[in-house]
Amino acid sequence: MNIGQASEASGVSQRMIRHYEKIGLIPEAPRRDSGYRDYSPADLHRLRFIANARDLGFPIEDIRALLDLWNDRGRTSAEVKALATARAEELQRKAAALEAMRRTLVDLAERCHGDMHPDCPIIERLARDD
Repeated sequence: MNIGQASEASGVSQRMIRHYEKIGLIPEAPRRDSGYRDYSPADLHRLRFIANARDLGFPIEDIRALLDLWNDRGRTSAEVKALATARAEELQRKAAALEAMRRTLVDLAERCHGDMHPDCPIIERLARDD
């Protein structure tokens, strides 16, 4: 199938398919006589794997490692679990940082009168040099 069909079947945009080829996450698709890329069912399966990993927040370097593990029949589940656990911990750190930012914004918004006067703790906080 061509790149448009592969994109539709996998849920991965054509642009991202080309990017994944460029960075080696998927092998470069052979070309038909017409010059169009020709994707196989195995390519689609790999694209879906990548999309699922991205949906879980894995960065490209971890996806590369997961793909290697997926293809390694001698792998241990402990290796896969370690990657997933590390990703979950990183997501927890990011969630905590986002929650702290949200609390700060809510606090600043609550302290702002939101009236016709120029005094605003939000602007004052943004203007600080510390």
